[in-house]
Order: sequence, then C-alpha cells, then structure tokens
Amino acid sequence: VQLQASGGGLVQAGGSLRLSCAASGFTLDYYAIGWFRQAPGKEREGVSGIRGGDGSTYYADSVKGRFTISRDNVRRLLHLQMNSLSPENTAVYYCYTSWGRTFWGQGTLVTVSS
Repeated sequence: VQLQASGGGLVQAGGSLRLSCAASGFTLDYYAIGWFRQAPGKEREGVSGIRGGDGSTYYADSVKGRFTISRDNVRRLLHLQMNSLSPENTAVYYCYTSWGRTFWGQGTLVTVSS
C-alpha cells in the first residue's frame, strides 16, 4: 500500500487549495479512505473521509461546508477541496486508508497566512 499526498502550499486566508492523494496497492473503493491533519503542537485529528462499501462521506464539524472530499477510482486519486481557508487550518495533512490497520501517506503541508 502506498499513499502519496500532494497539493499543499502557502495560501492567504480566504483562499483555496486542492489536496490530492495518489493511492496504489489496494482497491480504492473497497476501504475507508480520507484525510487527517496535525497542526503544530496538536494531536492528529480527522478531517474528512469516505467509508468503504457505501462510499458515504463524513467531515469534521470545523470543516463542514468548506471542504469537499472526492474519490476518482479510475485514476486512483483522493482529493480534498478546501475553500475559505483560515490560519486555523494550517497543518500537515495526511491521507490514510484503513482496513484492519491504518496506512498513512507522508503528509503535505498547508500554511494559511492571515
């Protein structure tokens, strides 16, 4: 299993970024897949995910209405569209997949300036 996150960068408050995660080594739509983040000095927290099987999505309350998760099964990509970003969203964002155990990508840094 390999997960390669990309798309992070520096953006001003109110701006947007689109994160991508290239996945390999497993069937994308069978298993849970999503994004966590870890801000400086804080614990890793769940941001958004897609459940395996029915493909339903879920979001942390803090990002609902601003972030959108999507999955491209053909290209084997997971995306996170992030709009209306604020400095509180500054963190390293990790994609993951989970079945029995959790596999993590290497993370991509998102920095939102005020």
